[in-house]
Amino acid sequence: MAPLADPSAGDPRWRSPVGSQPAPHLMQRIPARLPPGFRWIAVRRAPAATAELETIPRAHAALCRDAALGSGGPTPFDRTFARADTGKVRPAAPTVRSVLFATIVVLGIAALVYSVRYVLLIVNRSLLLNSLVAGAALWLGVLASIAALVAMIGCFVVLIRWLIARRAAAFGHHGLPEHRSSRQLWAGCLLPLANVFWAPVYVIELAVVEDHYQRLRRPIVVWWITWAVSNAVSLFAIATSFAGDAQGIANNTVMTVVAYALAAAAVAAAGRVFEGFERKPVERPAHRWLVVRPDGPPPQPAPAAAGAVELQGQEPAA
Repeated sequence: MAPLADPSAGDPRWRSPVGSQPAPHLMQRIPARLPPGFRWIAVRRAPAATAELETIPRAHAALCRDAALGSGGPTPFDRTFARADTGKVRPAAPTVRSVLFATIVVLGIAALVYSVRYVLLIVNRSLLLNSLVAGAALWLGVLASIAALVAMIGCFVVLIRWLIARRAAAFGHHGLPEHRSSRQLWAGCLLPLANVFWAPVYVIELAVVEDHYQRLRRPIVVWWITWAVSNAVSLFAIATSFAGDAQGIANNTVMTVVAYALAAAAVAAAGRVFEGFERKPVERPAHRWLVVRPDGPPPQPAPAAAGAVELQGQEPAA
């Protein structure tokens, strides 16, 4: 058998001239021509792309994101100003909720105790009660009144502290000076009769500053009305508590039950106002910005390229 020709030599017709051989780096940059109907596609380079994105500083990334929103978009927010120490320690939201719930429970128990006491007064008209039962009903009413008073004072203190700290944070966040001192806020919320007017005013000012008044107007009005009626009934119950006849004592007991029930309703209404504020923290804006399509006819999809071999919804051929 005759030996074969050297395969490395190849057909001279397929050889390129020596001087026309392109440089290696140029050959790598020129993509090869594909048959009709095929095209090159981009392939995601996950490791390299991730590494390049991680090298971008956060400040530059924020500028790029804001630039994409346009000149009319939201301005960047400096959170260092919002985190400024206002010197006011705000009670935690779970603590305020626990105090509100405990106050409502204590007021409800006090109303129940005086309801039982009124039933015993009715029974005592036709049947002489045992001295132990009468004494227990009397002292249970006294203990319930003391517990309700302590619970109301504690609830006032917690809510006033929350209001003062919330106002300081809201005014500081918006760059406005707090025009009411802490003493004014404490006095306006604690003094009897004065708190019926000033406490809701302080809350309305806070809602206006935070731009929540339109959303919280109804809960605030309901709380204000309930709070005013509760104060009026409580004053009437205190005024009639010095009655000495049986009918006067019975009437005062009924008014006391109504006063405790209205006080519990007022605390519940205050809880609704509190939840309305806590649903929107001070640092979170009241409005959300959305990127929407400008007015005009929707853009028409580009026609498919002639000669494409890929079907609609399928990955292109590589």
